[in-house]
Amino acid sequence: MTDAALVRLERRALAVGTAALIVAAVGAAFSPAAFFRAWLVSWLFCLSIPLGALAIVMLHYLSGGSWGIVIRRVAESTAVTLPLLALFFVPVVLGMHVIYEWAEPGAVAADPVLQYKHAYLNVPFFLARAVLYFVAWIGVAAVLVRWSAERDVVPDLDPRRFRLFAGPGLVVYGLTVTFASIDWAMSIEPRWSSTVYPMMFGVGQVLAGFAFTIAAAVLLRDREPFGRLVNPANLVDLGNLMLTFVLLWAYLAFTQLLLIYAGNIREEVTWYLAREQPGWLGVAFALIGVHFFLPFALLLQRAVKRNPVALATVAGLILVMRLVDDYWLVLPGIRGAERFHWLYVVTPLAVGGLWLAAYARRLRGLALVPANDPLVEQAMAAHGH
Repeated sequence: MTDAALVRLERRALAVGTAALIVAAVGAAFSPAAFFRAWLVSWLFCLSIPLGALAIVMLHYLSGGSWGIVIRRVAESTAVTLPLLALFFVPVVLGMHVIYEWAEPGAVAADPVLQYKHAYLNVPFFLARAVLYFVAWIGVAAVLVRWSAERDVVPDLDPRRFRLFAGPGLVVYGLTVTFASIDWAMSIEPRWSSTVYPMMFGVGQVLAGFAFTIAAAVLLRDREPFGRLVNPANLVDLGNLMLTFVLLWAYLAFTQLLLIYAGNIREEVTWYLAREQPGWLGVAFALIGVHFFLPFALLLQRAVKRNPVALATVAGLILVMRLVDDYWLVLPGIRGAERFHWLYVVTPLAVGGLWLAAYARRLRGLALVPANDPLVEQAMAAHGH
């Protein structure tokens, strides 16, 4: 994908996003509750990509290997969009009274459980934590992106600084994503809790990050010398990593189900009962089949992982199912969200289109091959294998 193609992508994504946003705004005038629900899920999905990609960059600095060179710049570029996604948090704040039961004073006054949790689940503290999360994420991303750009100009005198920063950075990522998942998703059902849920949330983000950056790298492989990095050997490594997180996501989802089923506690089983209702049960089976079994079977095939188009197709499928999974995790727990609404289709196009336009603009003219990094030669040496 050349710079000219990126310009076209930016314009089309901006056009689709703007048109969808206008339609969604009209829909919000008639059904504000459905709009806020759809916006929350769409925003969480788009946010998962740069956060997952940021975690991948830090994982690579800690572990090494040529695979990370392939997706480093496309991953860093997603992290640059975090300020835009922070702005997209505003509609979530405006719709808190619709999304979160604990945000309604009347509901809190009538429920002892909500009163007990009010010290944590209250609007001022919720907003303060959100600011803290975004400051941490944007700060970590800014440091890594700036250092990476500086190394392109001047050889790094102390390459260890990336590794020394990535370790604490991953700790910050783990802690903030854990509490963010509790605040923005799990607290939708304030009487329910799960220790597995935040881990499932974070793994889903990394999986979305891998899927998006792999697909982006394949689409950008026409740009040289970047195309030499997108070779079969590196693609196999990336495919194996994506398979690992598909398995980890499935393991955590099954673990949560098994623990709640074995415990058989009324306050816990209600979460799954809400997702066994007509419609949502079908979505659950679709997640099992299309989010797990199909990618698992395909990514076991070495031929699929060596083929750029095939691997990008699997990555695209996983991305779609990540959005479906976000809907399945969030919507059944929100009051009045039992039925399908057309805003659930339009709003992701609005948020995703505007975000993709910003991402495409960032990629224009960007050097996709890091300079002064010894791993680049290793990654390109795999071109003939």
